[in-house]
Amino acid sequence: VQLVESGGGLVQAGDSLRLSCAPSGCTDCAMGWFRQAPGKGREFVGALSRNGANIAYGDSVKGRFTVSRNNAGNTVYLEMNSLIPEDTAVYYCAAKSAVSSNYYYRRPESYDYWGQGTQVTVSS
Repeated sequence: VQLVESGGGLVQAGDSLRLSCAPSGCTDCAMGWFRQAPGKGREFVGALSRNGANIAYGDSVKGRFTVSRNNAGNTVYLEMNSLIPEDTAVYYCAAKSAVSSNYYYRRPESYDYWGQGTQVTVSS
């Protein structure tokens, strides 16, 4: 399983950005997004159950970020709106295989596969 992320970059506070993750070879995966700022641990951002019916968000991004999947099920998105400098971090896509269709997972240790990470920098 490979996770290919894209979409990071440098934006200004208040801007929007969309990250994409293409999980090749993972047709039965629950997906998650995490981020890690310098000197900090990996923070839960959002998660999507395998069937797409259940979604969860971290408290710091709730109401601003949206996790979704395309109709083909082969790309997962993280739509980020109203970005603030505190959102600056490396963002990671993660996948957990062979799971029940309704579950999502908040803890990074629950995931089997990780993307390479993409940098998001929000300037004030």
